[in-house]
Amino acid sequence: MTPSAELAGGKLRLDAPGQDVARLTILNPGKRNALDQEILDALAAALPDIEARCVVLTGSEGMFSAGYDIGDMPQETFAEEAEKLVAHPFAAAIEALEAHPFPVLAALNGHAIGGGLEVALSCDLRIAAAGIRVGMPPAKLGLVYSHTGIQRFLDVVGAARTRELFLVGRNVPVEEAASWGLVNSVVAPEDLEAAALELAGEIAANAPLSLRGNKRVIRELLTARGALDPAVEAELVELRRACFASEDFQEGVRAFAEKRRPRWRGR
Repeated sequence: MTPSAELAGGKLRLDAPGQDVARLTILNPGKRNALDQEILDALAAALPDIEARCVVLTGSEGMFSAGYDIGDMPQETFAEEAEKLVAHPFAAAIEALEAHPFPVLAALNGHAIGGGLEVALSCDLRIAAAGIRVGMPPAKLGLVYSHTGIQRFLDVVGAARTRELFLVGRNVPVEEAASWGLVNSVVAPEDLEAAALELAGEIAANAPLSLRGNKRVIRELLTARGALDPAVEAELVELRRACFASEDFQEGVRAFAEKRRPRWRGR
């Protein structure tokens, strides 16, 4: 593994801060560490080649990630471009995190919103800085979220809290989210990096066969429990696909960017 490398045009950094520990840092501060296609592609490409026994995923400059970067998409191709970003490179990055043979630890140094929070939930463990917030804004954007993404939240926090996140849409203080089990621990912001690396080092010192095997067992059990009838799954995929072309989704994104209340049309 390369000790240090700049990926995605400098928007993702890979380094090795400890014995058998690798770290990936999102570096897109001008857009609150929003995830664009270049970052997601680089994340998906880098993970299979990382041989460390624990990977830490974190953000930079006081922000973990504000989610997908859909703000600059041209109006005339908005629906198509938004669907491509959310459905393809994002899914590949999530799959790479879950498929990585060794544990991945998300160190939430700042707010984790939308797709940024799902990325964190795709990691095996989460440690967070006190005072940050986490949230899922699809209801405020007119977005139907993927059934696979919602399943991750059901697996971690259960149905009641998943409904709260997706139907209310408010951002939640991380201390409250910790009581739900959404994060494993909360530490002072100035202690987060050291605490994350200490935990990563503890994980990396464990038996590699056990780390690989137990991660695989947990993943397969969760996958089997969440299996859907193929016809139902196709219906849910179509429900999500259709939302990208809706007037409400375009209005929700515009209203969010303009910091105003959306005017929903229900179509």
